[in-house]
This record gives sequence, C-alpha cells and structure tokens, in this order.
Amino acid sequence: MPTAILTGQPVPGSSIESELRSLGFDVQYASGAPDTETLLARVPATERVAVVDARFVGHPHALRLGLTDPRFPLSAVPGAVTARPEGRQALTRAMARENSAGGGTALAVDNLADRITAALDADGADVHRPELGSLVAAVPADPQARNEARQAVAAVDDEAVRLKSAVKARDGFVTTFAISPYSRYIARWCARRGLTPNQVTTASLLTALIAAGCAATGTRGGFVAAGVLLIASFVLDCTDGQLARYSLQYSTLGAWLDATFDRAKEYAYYAGLALGAARGGDDVWAIALGAMVLQTCRHVVDFSFNEANHDAAANTSPTAALSDRLDSVGWTVWLRRMIVLPIGERWAMIAVLTAVATPRITFYVLLIGCAFAATYTTAGRVLRSLTRKATRTDRAAAALADLADSGPLAEAGARSLAGTARRLPGFAAPAVALLGGAAVVATAALTDFGGPWPLVAAAVYVLTSSLAVARPLKGALDWLVPPFFRAAEYLTVLALAAKADVNGALPAAFGLVAAVAYHHYDTVYRIRGDAGAPPAWLVRTAGGHEGRTLVITALAVLLTATQFKVALTVLAVAVALVVLAESIRFWVAAHKVGAPAVHDEGEPA
Repeated sequence: MPTAILTGQPVPGSSIESELRSLGFDVQYASGAPDTETLLARVPATERVAVVDARFVGHPHALRLGLTDPRFPLSAVPGAVTARPEGRQALTRAMARENSAGGGTALAVDNLADRITAALDADGADVHRPELGSLVAAVPADPQARNEARQAVAAVDDEAVRLKSAVKARDGFVTTFAISPYSRYIARWCARRGLTPNQVTTASLLTALIAAGCAATGTRGGFVAAGVLLIASFVLDCTDGQLARYSLQYSTLGAWLDATFDRAKEYAYYAGLALGAARGGDDVWAIALGAMVLQTCRHVVDFSFNEANHDAAANTSPTAALSDRLDSVGWTVWLRRMIVLPIGERWAMIAVLTAVATPRITFYVLLIGCAFAATYTTAGRVLRSLTRKATRTDRAAAALADLADSGPLAEAGARSLAGTARRLPGFAAPAVALLGGAAVVATAALTDFGGPWPLVAAAVYVLTSSLAVARPLKGALDWLVPPFFRAAEYLTVLALAAKADVNGALPAAFGLVAAVAYHHYDTVYRIRGDAGAPPAWLVRTAGGHEGRTLVITALAVLLTATQFKVALTVLAVAVALVVLAESIRFWVAAHKVGAPAVHDEGEPA
C-alpha cells in the first residue's frame, strides 16, 4: 500500500486525511523534516510514497492527478510531492538536503513538500506537474487565505472536471461528437464498479469478434447485427481509454493491449466480411487483403514519420507553418481530421456500409477512402520533410532501422555496400527501396505463376534493400523506407496468392500478412515504450522482410498452386506462433517488473 506522510500541524476540520485514504494511501503524521525523513526511510523501497502538507486545500482530483499517476517517477502539485519506486532515490536525496543544516532551497517556501520539490528541481530531477486547469491545489498561510481557497474549491465541480478530462483533448469528429458525450459516463460507471481498462479493452475485442462472426454468416440480418456490434465495440474502445484517464489506471500492458486489439478487431472484421461474401458467392479476399495492406502501410507511414521527427532539432518548415495557421480556423480543423479517415470515421463508415450494402461495396469504398487519406497525409509529410530545416538524430535513425525489419540477408549486404551507399545522393535510400519493391511486386503480378522471374526480382530486391539501409537513415525522406518495405512484402504475397488462382490461397495470404503485420506493429509499440526493437533472434528467425519475400517467391517457383497454398498456411501459423509467443512474453514480463506505465494519446488513423 502506498504511504502518504502528512507534515506540519493538522488543521481542524480538514478533510485531507480522508481524501488521501480514499486514494489508497496509508496516512502517517510527521511533525517536521527530521520526523518526515525517518518515516520516509521506513517505507519499503518498492512502494509509492508521498509527502503532503497538512494544511493542503484543494480538489480531490487535483490530489489524484498529482499523487497517483503511474506514468511518472516523480510528480508534484502545490503542497504535495510523490515518488514511485524508481524515483525514491531522488526524493530521499532531496529530503536529506531539507533536513540538513540550513536546507538547500529558498526559505521563502513555507511548506516542506514544496521545498522538497524545489530541491528535486535543483538536482535536475524530472518532476511531473499535471495541468490542473480550474482545479485548486494550495497551502493557505492564514485563515483568510484558507477560507478563500475553500470557496474556490466549492466554486468548481470536481467531478465535472474529472469527466471532461477523461476525454482526449484531440480526437476525430465522430468520436468527439457521437461517442464521447456518453461513453465518458460509461467509463465512470465502470470505475465505480471496480472494472479495469484492460477488462473493457477485452470486452471491446470480444464484441468485435462477435461482429466479425455475424458478418461471416453472409445474411442481411448478420450484416446488420455486425454493423451494430462494430459500433458497440468502438464505444467500448473509447471507454477503456477514458476509464484509464478517469481513474489514472495506466499500464504498460494496457497500452499494448489497447493498441494490438484495435488492429486485431479491424482485420478480423475484414476477414468476417470476406467469409460472409464467400457464402453469398462473391470472392472478395483479394480486396480484403488489399484493404489490410493499405491500412497497415498508412500506419507505418505515421509511425516512421513520427519517429524520424520525434527529437529532431530546428523542426520548421513552411508547410508546418501553413498547417498551424489552418488549425486556427475552426471548420478546417474538423475537415482535416475527417478526411484522413481516423478510426472513428472509418469504423462508422464500415458499420453503416456493412448493414446497408454488400461486402464488396464496403471494401471498395474503404479502399477509395483510405487511398485518398493516405495520399493526403503522405503528400503533406513529404512536403514538410523537403522544406524543413532540421538535423535528424542517431536515435531517429536507429528507430527507422528497427522499423525497416531488415533480416540477415539485408544486414550482410548492407555491410558490403556501406562504401557505395555513402557516395549516393541523399534521396537514394527511399528511391532504391521504392524501385526494388516496385520491381518485385510488378513481376509477381504481371508474370505467370510458377515462372522464375518473381524469384529473380526478389533477389534484386534483397540487393536494393541492403543498399537502402547501408547507411544511417538520416535523409529528409528516409522515413519512407520502412513503408516501402512493408508495401513490397505484403503486395508480393497478395500478387502471388492471386496468381495461384486456387481456392484458399488468398485467405492463407491474408493470415500470413496479418501475422507479419502483427510483428511490425509490435516493433512499433516496443519503440514507443522505450523498450527498443524486438530481440535479434526473433528478427533472424522471422527472416526479415527481404528474407520472407525471397522465400515466398521461391516457394511460388518450386511448388504447385495447391502446394503453395499449403506453404502459405504453414508460414502464417509458424510466424504467428513465434511472434505472438515472444510478444506476449515480453509485455507480460514488462508489466510484472513494473515497467513505466504509458498511455498513447496519438494512435494513428
């Protein structure tokens, strides 16, 4: 149980002790700095500890934000400071300074908690200070100030502020106006019944899987039920994040579940629609797989661009300035958020079309909408990259290299081509990646199944992939290299499966691309959580994008169409088992050892 040490003289009628206990703290009293330091030393190093001034006046949610957020090792609001286990050493050191002769901070600060916070700042510690907005957190110095603070507390509805802050500050049009106005109350209902965000996330996944099952029936009633359930799943998807913000129940495991389940729900629903169409005599597996490939590549563009510019210095460009000016015009903000087809708009469109149209029409509209959104966003990012003046860091280059998912063949080739790569112009990496990828995809799509040319093109692709990553990816457009690799691999699988023209080949290809895409998403979430890329043995075992492409084209040459279908199925199962087992092991272990909690507010469209 976390411990809160109340310092100073208790104030008659103060509710601070009961408020701290309601937040889960065991409350202890200390008369001054020496007593506080003694009590602090007694709290186990594995537990959270807080130092709070007994005169504190404020909203309970201000205390909750300042003292219970699991994402930050050190956090403070006026009159209170807290440390998670990883921040205990810094807190203990600051406490010792305050207990030494003369202290170590400005004597004008008249409460111990704020003096400790000032000492932490002086030591260079990263102390999180939550945005309180209209919430009150103060340590009044006299009765009049205390009365004024209490009046300020009474003037603001703590619960209304808490509910409002449970909703993302920036979200899509559909989510903001059609979902969040009531889903926040569902989140509060869940919190009051002790439900966790992970439980709501799981409920959202199960609802989406049931929706996919309804779509797979191929009946109009099943399609209508699928559309309704898909919307219900999205409501729960919004609710889990709002519940996490409402109750500050952030966790590493929860962030991973939320992100991966979103992808699993959408792609499982695509498969359900394809199965339902097949029951009605319409084979749409190719366009279902195409939709998954397009959506995944859109995400990789988002991930790569953001990682490339995560910590770039002097990040300025005329395009970015124009975007900022447009953000100041209200209607353009919502229009620009809608045309990129984020998850709320996309799922609403899919749900409505499922209920009233056919799976083929649903996929066609989805492909057109996502293609337009991808063109719009990618073009804007290319313009920003070409016009900005910035220096890309080693960290950004390493992240792009990890996202590239180069296997042993590309790594070996990159070492031998390093000298050549250094002499090439700055745009060479994405240009070479694009040309190599286009060659293997076009050859697979335009030649007869079983011919040798896709294998020859795949060998060339291995060389171009090696050259693309032979030098650090610090060029203006080098963030395009990972999405070009993704498109090349996925589209090659799609083209070869379609050319096989045998029943079951495209569903097997769908499963293989889904398994590989999961591996690529998992890489992204590890990088976002500062955990680095997946282990080298996993990348080697999975073969890297170029190794898988070479193997798949070789199988297409050596096997009959029916045998190729079986091989795709075996590969899909093998890749899924390996990457899922390692991913689950990693994230569960990270959760158990208390890895810093994360909460992603910027999940891409």
